Amino acid sequence: MPVIVQLLTALLLLCLSVTAQAEKLRIVTEPWAPYVYEENGKKLGLDYETTAIVFKRLGIDVEWQFLPWKRCLAMLEQGLADGALDIFHSDERDALLLYPSEPLSDVEFVMFYANARPHPFRTLDDLGGLTVGTSPGYLYSQAFSESTLFKREAAPTHEANFGKLQLGRIDLLITDRRVGRHVLEQMQLGDQITENPVVVSRQSQYLAVRRNAGMDLLVQRFSAELKRFKREPAYAELSARYGAGDMTKATSPGRASTEINR
Repeated sequence: MPVIVQLLTALLLLCLSVTAQAEKLRIVTEPWAPYVYEENGKKLGLDYETTAIVFKRLGIDVEWQFLPWKRCLAMLEQGLADGALDIFHSDERDALLLYPSEPLSDVEFVMFYANARPHPFRTLDDLGGLTVGTSPGYLYSQAFSESTLFKREAAPTHEANFGKLQLGRIDLLITDRRVGRHVLEQMQLGDQITENPVVVSRQSQYLAVRRNAGMDLLVQRFSAELKRFKREPAYAELSARYGAGDMTKATSPGRASTEINR
């Protein structure tokens, strides 16, 4: 009897899985190198390639769209996308989205400053009178978002933010450490802009999907396969290629700690 029950359960799960895979999954994301980006028309990045491999193993076809982050979020809310790549977890999103138990990667948000105009930073109090470059569509903590000590100024792209920093139009900018390093290399600004070692926030990035029929099973299967892939040499090679784990260790400042959500 237990064997029959197991077979029936497996059949039910297979049916649900087929339902979830009847059409291509529409996944949206913002270019966020080195995690996900396009180069010469080719999609690349640690999290993109990891996700593509996992979906291929699960037999799921995906339709990808690379868009500004605010538009990604709007498409999720309007039901125009099935999921988002490299999204952070937040309680307010739980009503709309399902998250796998296994994250794709972890990020560390730090401040960057121009060498010609250095601004030492350890807590929010150190930002008094300054202007900090931010990214549109990102949800910052209440303390960071509502502080009257400093101004927040969004730019449409990470490149635009670094350009403003170079020109002195903002005093600091906040972004993920690896993303910042990648942009600096691409813009050849490594000798003009420096990253502050203080980690403002650490977050995990996920592939999240809308709470539609069959998606709960899909999330479980994705998480299980992602865990398996992370134990393989292929994942270690992929991580090494994109510099995963090559992070400067630093202690997050208590008073300045903020939760930042993509």
